[in-house]
Amino acid sequence: MNAPLLIMAPDLAAAVADWQRHLLTERRYSAETLEAYGRDVRQFASFLTTHMGEPPRIETFSELRPADVRAFMARRRQEGSGARSLGRHLAGIRSLVRFLEKRGEANAAPFAAVRSPKAPRGLPKPLAVDAARRLTDPGESLAEEPWIAARDAAVMTLLYGAGLRISEALAITRAAAPIDGVETMRITGKGGKTRLVPILPAIRRAVEDYIALCPWTLAPEEALFRGAKGGPLGPRIVQLAIERLRGALDLPDTATPHALRHSFATHLLSAGGDLRTIQELLGHASLSTTQVYTGVDAGRLLDVYRKAHPRA
Repeated sequence: MNAPLLIMAPDLAAAVADWQRHLLTERRYSAETLEAYGRDVRQFASFLTTHMGEPPRIETFSELRPADVRAFMARRRQEGSGARSLGRHLAGIRSLVRFLEKRGEANAAPFAAVRSPKAPRGLPKPLAVDAARRLTDPGESLAEEPWIAARDAAVMTLLYGAGLRISEALAITRAAAPIDGVETMRITGKGGKTRLVPILPAIRRAVEDYIALCPWTLAPEEALFRGAKGGPLGPRIVQLAIERLRGALDLPDTATPHALRHSFATHLLSAGGDLRTIQELLGHASLSTTQVYTGVDAGRLLDVYRKAHPRA
């Protein structure tokens, strides 16, 4: 039996182990990210073993040039990696090199000089109005317990009826619940940016129905939405609920929690809503983000400007 190929020298292997402990204990990276970054570094080390003629050492990282990094990226592209994967490969390797640079053991400049490939910006497809309504109907739920059916419907109604991100919906506390005639809610989104969103009667009814059925005590400052065992509801549970409904309602794989937010914006736009208002409702920092997010073509955007601009 052949001996396993040595892809990195012992000093580099020890440094990689230190780096992974740092990401786990100090940066608190997820297990999935740690696994992906570790795989990226092993692939890079394997490439360098062939490229340089010997397993890389720590000092090898100070000898590399941008052309060496680009050669690795080209090799990975030849092996089938797309733009997103290539960007992740580079991010993992850069993380290690920055860690080594802080210890005075490497130079990160060659890696900073290589640009990450631009990934195509994919967008979730909007659902038809009828499909979105059925996802928010507790009567369509496959949950065995009525309170869970009401909970899932309330969360999905917030995503579709108010355009919330799933993280924003699950961050709502009992004290901030949109009930009892509340017409607007202040939401804190990405980057700590706050916005006001209107609360439709359908949203209030869905949340009130859930609260009335929920078997758990909902303390004012704790999460409004609870899991089956009483803890804060996690996004994966909502994702699974929609995945199960896709089959029952004959919906496409693109029917996801985020697609409900996308549908909120798209349906408003198709009904004549203006981009600036939709931008505010979604919490986007720029109008261009809203244009891309809702799939607005350039002609539609120019039409809005022509109608709104005083010199048009």
